[in-house]
Amino acid sequence: MTQPSKQLETFPNPQPGRDYTIRIEVPEFTCLCPKTGQPDFATLTIEYVPAALCVELKSLKLYMWWYRDQGAFHEAVTNAILEDLVTAAAPNFMRVRAAFNVRGGIYTHVIAEHKKLGWHAPEWVNLP
Repeated sequence: MTQPSKQLETFPNPQPGRDYTIRIEVPEFTCLCPKTGQPDFATLTIEYVPAALCVELKSLKLYMWWYRDQGAFHEAVTNAILEDLVTAAAPNFMRVRAAFNVRGGIYTHVIAEHKKLGWHAPEWVNLP
């Protein structure tokens, strides 16, 4: 039987010599409010430029599932996810955006970023 897991797996980047972006959307993220114990729902968007490794998606799904029963403030959980992903994959760049659903009339969006020391993003090409 499949179970939630904090273990993130990776695989070798198939194009390590090229900067490219991987974008992953997690529309059903849930954790618990540490004050009330009520569920918090969010859409997470993970964007990263891989270096030597890419994040394996099934392990990411099980990792996200692990948070379902964890109490965490929005700011803390967003930064924890970024740290775990950076530790596992050591990307050139990574951004985690967490758009939490309304609670008490307030929407919360938290954005956390990591940039590898010495890495520079390629210049954007704007085509006509």
